[in-house]
Order: sequence, then structure tokens, then C-alpha cells
Amino acid sequence: MSTGKTPVTEAEQEQYNQHAMEMAYKVDKYRREQMKKRIAKAGGMKNINPRDLFPEYNKFGYGVAMETSRVGENYVSEELQQKADKLGFRFEHLATTIGTVVHGIDLKKKLTTEIVEFLEKTLSERKVIFFRNQHLSADEHVAFGKRFGMLDAFPFGRPSENPYALTIVHNEKSPGQENGFHTDVTWMERPSLGSIAQMLEVPPKGGDTLFADSHAAYLGLPLKTQQVLKHVEGINDYRQFIGTVSEELQHEYKKRFPFGVSHPLLRTHPVNGKTALYLNGGFLNHDSLYDIRTGKKLDVEKSEKIVNFLMQQHIHPEYHCRFDWHEGDIAFWDNRACQHCAASDYYPHRRVLRRVTVCGDKPFYDPSQDHMDPNNVAEGSKL
Repeated sequence: MSTGKTPVTEAEQEQYNQHAMEMAYKVDKYRREQMKKRIAKAGGMKNINPRDLFPEYNKFGYGVAMETSRVGENYVSEELQQKADKLGFRFEHLATTIGTVVHGIDLKKKLTTEIVEFLEKTLSERKVIFFRNQHLSADEHVAFGKRFGMLDAFPFGRPSENPYALTIVHNEKSPGQENGFHTDVTWMERPSLGSIAQMLEVPPKGGDTLFADSHAAYLGLPLKTQQVLKHVEGINDYRQFIGTVSEELQHEYKKRFPFGVSHPLLRTHPVNGKTALYLNGGFLNHDSLYDIRTGKKLDVEKSEKIVNFLMQQHIHPEYHCRFDWHEGDIAFWDNRACQHCAASDYYPHRRVLRRVTVCGDKPFYDPSQDHMDPNNVAEGSKL
């Protein structure tokens, strides 16, 4: 069928290519000359701040590079690698700064204090850790979670055989809806430290979960944005969970659990001191941002603009790892350090996951604890 377009002649294409090649050489020469001048003006490449080599709108690779540099360009610290070797465990790293499968461990067995501390250290460095082929019962799942702290029951979902375990079922009647990047339960005054999920039934295709590095996402923000966020908090609540229940139940929920809690948009990790970009767009009221120094609310339009911009940061693939589930696999992610997104690409098939949530603490922001925070690093310093 004719498209109605006149085909390009061979002569026209040859002329275009000739112009393209000539201009490519000219612009390449110009850019090289500009870079030489820039290096000379700075007194050498070692004095160029790597952040400045990335355009203001695209510093995602810089964020990853900064986060990687914390452990000397390796996936984990030398200390952690030595500990893994000593315990007989093998690491399989899924991405540059986030996501590691720990092989050689049986979670059904009683874990020593040394192993628990090793897993805590691995979680701190890699944000999310995975275990293949574990097949824990609900009680074993809960017992494993309790090795890392007290547990949070979930008041808005169906409990498993054990009330501390939440069962998440999706099928032809209930499509997956967790397919946006988020960190868990920011509607709580003390949001969870981490979530431990086990896949009980895997769909025949799809159903992967993606995880995004919130530390690298912070480091990849424009400096002006980082400066604005240093003094900003927002109000979070659980309105999305109670919108379909009776007014009587809504009143009871609000009586039992605080409805509306304030959290910073930048969060200091209580273990390693690193700064994370911290928000859940579903719980955060987009028009609620305020300056903690004055208590004054930001203009509604500005507040919504900031939140919408921040909600787009975790979607960049530079920050991601992707986990392909098999029945019995377990993921343990740090809600203080990453976001996750469950791909809903398996409808109408059945996907069943069980989750246990470890108690956390109240989020805070203290930039002085993070030695890699760009705002604490002198201009011109190297990675």
C-alpha cells in the first residue's frame, strides 16, 4: 500500500550523509577543544569535579558512581567479602549498587548471631538481599524476621496463618497494583526497617520485582534540589487504604492509628549514616510540604511540583536491580534505603506472596553523618 511519501533518491541520501559526516567531525573537534580549555583552566583533570561533567538534568550515572565509590569501586566492602568467605557464602550481585543474592545459606536452620550480623551488614551495603529456594512455613518466616527486630502487623490486609505474616494474592479477580516505585508504610510514625517477602506461587510468566537505590537517587539529584529538600517535610497518611470502608471503620482506624504524620523527604540511614531520597507518593499529601525552620507551608503549586519531580527519580534504570522470582525465593529489602515496584505483567495469572515487616524507627535527617553527601564534599574533590 502506498504511503503517499516520495522515496529518497540515492543522490539525496548521499548528500545528507556527506553533510552529516562533515558536521560530526567539526562538532567533535569543537567539543575536544572546549574540554582541553576547561581542564587547563582547572589546572588539570584531577581538579575537575565529576559532578560538573554530567548535565544538570541527567546526573543519574553520577549518583551511581558516588554510591559505588563508598566501597572502593567494588560491589561490597572488603570486610564484608572476607566475612562471606569465612562463613562459606557466595555473593551474586544483580546490579552496580543494589541487590545481591546470598548463596549457601539455609534459612530453615537456626542462624547464629554471627550470621545474623553478617546479613544485617550485607543489607546495609546492598539495600536488598535475596535467598533462593527456601520454602519457609509462615511460622518459620516470622521467626526469621524476628531475628532482625520486633515485627509490625499490617492492619489493612489479610493475615496469613500467622498474624504477623501478610498474604498478598493477585489473580484474574484482583490484578496486581503495586506496580509503582514506593517504600513501605510511610503512613506510620515509625515506618518499617525492612520487609521480608517469600514467593509462594509464581505466575507462568512475568511477576518480577524491581528495586531502586534511594541513596544513589539522592546523590543524582541536582544540588539546588538537594539544598531545597534539606529543610522540607511532608504529611503522610493512609487514606488510600480506608477510602472504601464504612465511616464507622474509618473512625475506628483513625482512633487507633495516627492519621497524618510528618516525615522528611531526605532520610539519614540510622546504621550507615547515608542520605536517601525518602517518600511514598501514595501516602504523602502532595500539597503538604512545609519548611521545618519556620513551620510555614510551601505554596501548593510548588509543593506539588517538588513531589511530582521526586516521584520520577526512582524510575531511572541506572538505580535498578530486577529479581526474577521462583517459588520459595525470599527478598529482604531495606525500606530506609530503597524503593520497590512489583511488575504487573502476569494478568490474569495467579501470584501469591507472603510478607513479614520488621519494625523501624522515626525517620530523621542529619547531613553531617554522610561523608559522601555532595553538600559535605569540597568543590573539585574527586570521587
